[in-house]
Amino acid sequence: MEQQSQYVKQFPDLMAGKTVLYCHGFGSSGQSGTVTRLRSVMPQSRVIAPDLPVDPHKAITLLRTICEQEQPDLIIGTSMGGMYAEQLRGFDRICINPALEIAETMKAHGMTGTQQFQNPRQDGQQEFYVDKALVKAYREVSEGRFEGLTPEDSRRVYGLFGDRDELVDTFQMFALRYPFATHFHGEHRVDDKSYMHSVVPLIRWIDDRQEHRQRPIIYIGIETLKDSYNKPASSCQKAVRLLIEHYQVYFVGEYDEEKWLEEYINVPAWRHTIYTPRRDLLYGDYLISKEKEADTMATVLEFGSDTFKTWEDIIEYFSRLGGQ
Repeated sequence: MEQQSQYVKQFPDLMAGKTVLYCHGFGSSGQSGTVTRLRSVMPQSRVIAPDLPVDPHKAITLLRTICEQEQPDLIIGTSMGGMYAEQLRGFDRICINPALEIAETMKAHGMTGTQQFQNPRQDGQQEFYVDKALVKAYREVSEGRFEGLTPEDSRRVYGLFGDRDELVDTFQMFALRYPFATHFHGEHRVDDKSYMHSVVPLIRWIDDRQEHRQRPIIYIGIETLKDSYNKPASSCQKAVRLLIEHYQVYFVGEYDEEKWLEEYINVPAWRHTIYTPRRDLLYGDYLISKEKEADTMATVLEFGSDTFKTWEDIIEYFSRLGGQ
């Protein structure tokens, strides 16, 4: 089992009192490291993580039965589990590196013959055998992708795809049907860093939407995030990670900065970027800007001034506010 690192933090209010269903990947179990992370980060939520049958027809039937009985508030699936999660209509879902063509993936990467389970399972099984009939069954189930998809349901599904994933690449296939698909910095297996920086912000947005929760808004001028070499300014990434825990954060610029934001801010900037020359028209609570903005509707924090000379000064200021 994967060990927790310094990246993992607890957020007792995140999905508190809610049920989260986790669908594990091929050859894994409900005892995976991702399940441990989910329970560590969201200690007040109820995480259901069944050991999925090797037979995919039985697995998808089991998951649909659980959904009917438990009515989960959120479903998260990784790899093979992402393929299953995509088919569980009517629920908020996060599909992480979904293996939408799993039969082809199995053949391409030697996932046939005798396979070892990567994590302990409740039935004590340690290995299983993948033959042609089983590969065919996986193809049959995976071909159920997108069936019965409605415009309403398509907006309840989010796809996260590792930009260093060398096992599965179904981004284009997914993005053709779902409007919410993006890349995160990571591989096929999601580690602690990728999980905290990419998956947790998305869970927080979903939780806020479900609760109709309105957080105070912070606009960050993109110019404040860059040093003289066009690299991230000292502590700015740390500040973003801390601010999104309590605030709705948007990034503001006059010109297209998508590539820079994707590289250095990544998921927190996804669908949270505004391009405008009129920052005075932004409606929110705080604006972090290098310029002294006139007639703005937000409290301006002039970055680079004596009061807010560095991002550490910004962090200290908001830590005193405690989320206000």
